[in-house]
Amino acid sequence: MCLTLRMTQLVFLIVLLLSGKLAGQAQPSKEYRVVFYNTENLFDPFDDPSTNDDEYTPAGKNHWTLSKLENKVRMVYRAIITAADGNYPDIIGLSEIENLWVLEYLLKNTPLGAENYGIVHKESPDPRGIDVALLYRRQTVRPLDYLFLPVHGKATSRFSSRDILYFKAKIGEEVIHFLVNHWPSRSGGYMETRGKRDLAARIARKSLDSLRIVDPAGKILLMGDFNATPEETCLTKILGANCHQLRADSSQLVNLSQCWLAGSFGTIRTKGKWEIFDQFICTDNLLKGIGLIISPAETTICRAEFLLEPDERYLGKKPFRTYLGPIYHGGVSDHLPIATLLKK
Repeated sequence: MCLTLRMTQLVFLIVLLLSGKLAGQAQPSKEYRVVFYNTENLFDPFDDPSTNDDEYTPAGKNHWTLSKLENKVRMVYRAIITAADGNYPDIIGLSEIENLWVLEYLLKNTPLGAENYGIVHKESPDPRGIDVALLYRRQTVRPLDYLFLPVHGKATSRFSSRDILYFKAKIGEEVIHFLVNHWPSRSGGYMETRGKRDLAARIARKSLDSLRIVDPAGKILLMGDFNATPEETCLTKILGANCHQLRADSSQLVNLSQCWLAGSFGTIRTKGKWEIFDQFICTDNLLKGIGLIISPAETTICRAEFLLEPDERYLGKKPFRTYLGPIYHGGVSDHLPIATLLKK
């Protein structure tokens, strides 16, 4: 009886030691990975009469087929996992997604499906039918709320663009607010379209101000393709996102992608010049304090070789695209994925 008691006590002590509860050892911190990726026209091959998707059909100018979609989906999956350092991300923000069918196809035809991801998506009024979406890993993320903020109005003319996706979730023991963005493009000219991005910035800022009234201490992470670089007015003045040194007060946001400006790389390349359109932006309390925080040093652009190809005209390298003009090229996107880490 005494021997049995001693054995039980010994086993209990070993368990305590291994769990780090003796000698002041801390438990390993849980890390949560977030990836954003502009997938560049992730379309199904079927015609949607309500949108301008004709070029992404078998009879359209791109001769888009299910086999081409299958190849692109495999590469999108590989890009997402590589951006997350070989792990399955807990949150995946996506843009240039045509519809729910494509998202389900991505999950069903890649190993992502085995990880039990949930989908947050809604058809937006974008004329081409491209949307933003968010995938969350049910194993680590508990959704609490979501909302789609319409981006439409009058800038230089009336327009409708992709919605901004708001997602509230409990990750670990904390509530985090996410906004997935894909602001109006520069197609038609930079000056001609600047007002549209300014409007998107005002809509995002208004939603953030409303959120801060309800939850003043809320931790907020914005991600997306803003079609603007970190120094542009729509981000710095209207949205109020700056680097640490340029923030006027704690109500302003921190642009985590500002640190990339010091390098010679970006997320998209135009005429031989790298630019940073894809960014992570957060509230100050995600950089310091207790609970989950983000390290700017661990907020990165994925520059895997399979996502790049030689830029024969301007030298260097550029993103490996699905099409070069009307010619099928077999790549994945004109953007590179970005990733960050939430951890204690």
